[in-house]
This record gives sequence, structure tokens and C-alpha cells, in this order.
Amino acid sequence: MDMHTVVVGTSGTTAEDVVAVARHGARVELSAAAVEALAAARLIVDALAAKPEPVYGVSTGFGALASRHIGTELRAQLQRNIVRSHAAGMGPRVEREVVRALMFLRLKTVASGHTGVRPEVAQTMADVLNAGITPVVHEYGSLGCSGDLAPLSHCALTLMGEGEAEGPDGTVRPAGELLAAHGIAPVELREKEGLALLNGTDGMLGMLVMALADLRNLYTSADITAALSLEALLGTDKVLAPELHAIRPHPGQGVSADNMSRVLAGSGLTGHHQDDAPRVQDAYSVRCAPQVNGAGRDTLDYAAVVAGRELASSVDNPVVLPDGRVESNGNFHGAPVAYVLDFLAIVAADLGSICERRTDRLLDKNRSHGLPPFLADDAGVDSGLMIAQYTQAALVSEMKRLAVPASADSIPSSAMQEDHVSMGWSAARKLRTAVDNLARIVAVELYAATRAIELRAAEGLTPAPASEAVVAALRAAGAEGPGPDRFLAPDLAAADTFVREGRLVAAVEPVTGPLA
Repeated sequence: MDMHTVVVGTSGTTAEDVVAVARHGARVELSAAAVEALAAARLIVDALAAKPEPVYGVSTGFGALASRHIGTELRAQLQRNIVRSHAAGMGPRVEREVVRALMFLRLKTVASGHTGVRPEVAQTMADVLNAGITPVVHEYGSLGCSGDLAPLSHCALTLMGEGEAEGPDGTVRPAGELLAAHGIAPVELREKEGLALLNGTDGMLGMLVMALADLRNLYTSADITAALSLEALLGTDKVLAPELHAIRPHPGQGVSADNMSRVLAGSGLTGHHQDDAPRVQDAYSVRCAPQVNGAGRDTLDYAAVVAGRELASSVDNPVVLPDGRVESNGNFHGAPVAYVLDFLAIVAADLGSICERRTDRLLDKNRSHGLPPFLADDAGVDSGLMIAQYTQAALVSEMKRLAVPASADSIPSSAMQEDHVSMGWSAARKLRTAVDNLARIVAVELYAATRAIELRAAEGLTPAPASEAVVAALRAAGAEGPGPDRFLAPDLAAADTFVREGRLVAAVEPVTGPLA
């Protein structure tokens, strides 16, 4: 567990804090201002609960059952029941980091003072996170509207000491046993609290924040692999000149071109060895890499703006306003987050596609400008990287299917009360798969490009210093260089880990300086 502490206040949180808590086990504390805001909002809810007039979520049923007024003697049962009945997820377990992000982001909204939850409930949420207790949450159960209902309900069930959760040792046990083992008392929910724990976009937002962190690394990695492929194909780096990108001033395009230029600085391969097969221009997958990578970078930036707004939001229904009103609203609708999750799946698929096209070019003796077929040691006897490209192509094909938007779909629920939903959770789940696939695709291009560069070096050509640094680091990581055929899956797995963990970027930056 990371001893870094994240303090939750009343005004949202940052993407960095989400990643710290979700992935690195950072501790969570409530600020004094958050505790005060929680207590003040609770006074308002308690006052409304004492009145004879029905107030949605406080003294009524929920969703399509909101017209029924609930008497005081049944309200605790009402709050327990909404959690139990809504904890109806099915399918595989969701990853630990996603559940921790989900819990932390719900705590962020609760701490805003707009939900009416008591301070002791918020403190229990923090205690569960700090104990490393992770509720068992299932893949299916959210339509991305009225909140990520089933996933959040499974988390709330743990706070009540019910259901199942995973302990810090990775063992799944009854939640009540885990709470007792860590000295945490289960919460007894009061008016509005069950509803407030369920009504947010926290799952889809947490997955968006983590996908952005992963994609930042992968886009920089893809700039590097594009540069290595350009070099291995004896392409020209003249297309990376800053004045060319200044006349089409998309910010990401200029960043990607600059990254590629710095990787290729000092190369003895680029643009000087076209005598045997003269080229006026390189293929689109080589020449247009900054345009494609850069457009994806710009999409990431837009998605980050949306994530930042959502991180600053208090998503609940109803909400407690500073003037004492408790008002119903539609802020739980996941459309803003769902759209950008789908945008990211689209650009990730296109990035994977252009990476695969460069790999295929490296392996085709008719288009690789002198490299051996499939980069094989003894073509015919050896197959080289032929099937590595098959694997990459299969991943790209799946990426294209995953790029089909979830947010364009809607299915009515709750007796037509919730008749238009965002499907944002589904968009987030498929984006996680797409990000995983993209890392593998970039890794295959890296593996092919480094082998091709070593073959060029064996012919007496001098790669760029940054390229040499990548080759050395990748080989040290366990992905071997050219030679006779061998069991290839371990090499590709090593390259995947090398990319995924940011070690590709780390390998070049001592030579290039920090890349964007």
C-alpha cells in the first residue's frame, strides 16, 4: 500500500488522485470542511424527513415507485432494501482498481455536502478503502443512467456488512467478516442514504480516468514505434519538419511529429538509402503517422476536459442545495462521459490499425526495401514474425468491433420511467478491452521494428541513438533479437509488458529529453 494520502474535500478531486487511490493504494482522509458540509446537509435532510409532505428519496419510493409515501417506521428498511435489490449484478468480477475508483469517486461526491449522507457513513467509506477491502462487483448491471446502479449497490452492500468482498490478501470472504476483522462497524442507513450511495457516474468516470492515463503512455509509445518503423523502412524524416505541421495547426499533430523527430535525431538510415528503389513519398502509414497519432491526442485532450468537469461534479438525485432545497434532477445521466468513452475507443482502434499496417510493411519483402521476408533468419526454413502479424491483425479486427459506439444505444427500464439511458458503463468496459489490445498491438510493432533496425545495423547502417537505446532496453527486458525461429509468445509478452509499464518511453527519454 502506498503511504501517500489523498484528502477528500468539498470541491471534487483530480485524475491523479483517482489513479493514486485506485491503482496504488493511497490512503483517503476526509477534510474538516467535508465533515462540516456533510453534517450541514444532513440537518436539512433530517428536517425534511420530519415533515408530513413527501420528498423524493427521503420519504418516497424510487424510480417508477416514487409516488408512494413511506412512513417513518419503514424508512430504514426502505434504504436497506434499495441497496439489496439493486445489488443485482451478474457476470465476471470487475477489476479491483475499477472498484476502488468507483468507491473513491462516490466518496468524493458524498463529501461535497450535496447528498445528505451523514459524516459517519462517509468515514466508513474511507475506512473500507484504507483497509484494502474491495467489494465484489460484477460486469453487468449498469445502463449508465440513474447512476452505475448495480455496481454501486454492491459497494454499498459491503458498507452494510452484507454480500461478499475481497480482503487485502486477495481472498473473497463475507463482507461482514472482513469489516469485523478490520474493526469497522457496518452502517445502518437512514433516510436518503441508500439512494445517495447508488446514484452516480462513478464507475464509468473511474474507468475513463484510468484509460486516459494508459492512453497517454500508449500514444507516446506509438510515436516512438512509428519513428522506429520509419527508420527501419529507410523512410524520410523530412515530413516531420515543424514548418509543415505549423500550417495545419492541430496541437496533437505537432506534438507527435516533434516526438518522432527527436527519436530519429542522428539516424543514419532515414532518407539516404533509396537508390535501389527510389521513392518520391513514403506510404501513408509512415508519412501520416503524426496526423493520425495527433488527432488521437487531441481526442484525449477533449476527453480529459470532460473527465475534469465530471470530477468537479456532485452527481446525485435528489441533491441538497446550499439554500436548503432538496431538488430532483437529471445530472446522473451518463451521456457526457459515455460519448468520450466511445470517442476514445474509435481513436484507439485507428491507432492500432495504422500500427499494424507498418508492421505488415516491415514483413513484406516487396515493400520493406531490402529486409528479409517476415524478418526471418532463413526464410522458408524460418517463418520469422509472420504469425506475430496475424496476432496483431486479430487484435486490430477486435478493436474495430469495440469501436462501435455503446452510447448510440438506449434501452428503456423501470417501467418506462428511465426511458433513455447512456450505456456509459458498457462504453467504459469495452474501452478497457480496447486499451489492453492497443498495448499489445504497439508491442508487436515495436518488436518488429527493433528486429528490422538490428538487421539494418548488421548491414553497416547506423540507427539513431534513441533507437539503439530502445533496442538495448527491450533486449534486456527479455524480448530477443534476430535469429532462427523460436517460441515467440514469451518475446511478445515481454514487449507488451515493456510498453504497458511505460518502459519504452523511459528508454528513449534519456536520449531525447522528455516526450509529450
